[in-house]
Amino acid sequence: MRYFLRAIKYFITISVLLALIMVVLAWLKVIPANPELMFRGGWKSVLEIAVLFAAFSAIYPKFGYCTRDADIAGEYSEIRQGVIEYMNDRGYDLENEDGENMLFRSRSAYTRIIKMGEDKVTLTRKLGGFTLEGISKEVNRLARGLEYKFRSDDENT
Repeated sequence: MRYFLRAIKYFITISVLLALIMVVLAWLKVIPANPELMFRGGWKSVLEIAVLFAAFSAIYPKFGYCTRDADIAGEYSEIRQGVIEYMNDRGYDLENEDGENMLFRSRSAYTRIIKMGEDKVTLTRKLGGFTLEGISKEVNRLARGLEYKFRSDDENT
């Protein structure tokens, strides 16, 4: 269900963005205001563009979101505060904690708007660390950083 909602969000966002661009261009009299004149194929072209946007929106969540394991040694009670501090330093606040699972959300309202409310990173406890889930770019960056922060002194030398 989450995948479907993400696809719908992307479709709506892309469609609204194109519509705003077209309205501004028509308002500035750069292009005619009539879709029959605006596009070579008229309304048929508008339908083709919508199908293209729908296809992109259906595929993008597959690549834009991921899960990744972060290997962090130690008991949850020992590493919990360090994880929270690391995430706070990266602009995330702890929103929810369920047992040994944590949900972080960006504290920046700008980031929430730009990412269409998909600014959350979920850390699910697993044997030997956490599984992070969220936007691929953020998850990969945070997982590498957490592993680096918690690596043992034996690995540092």
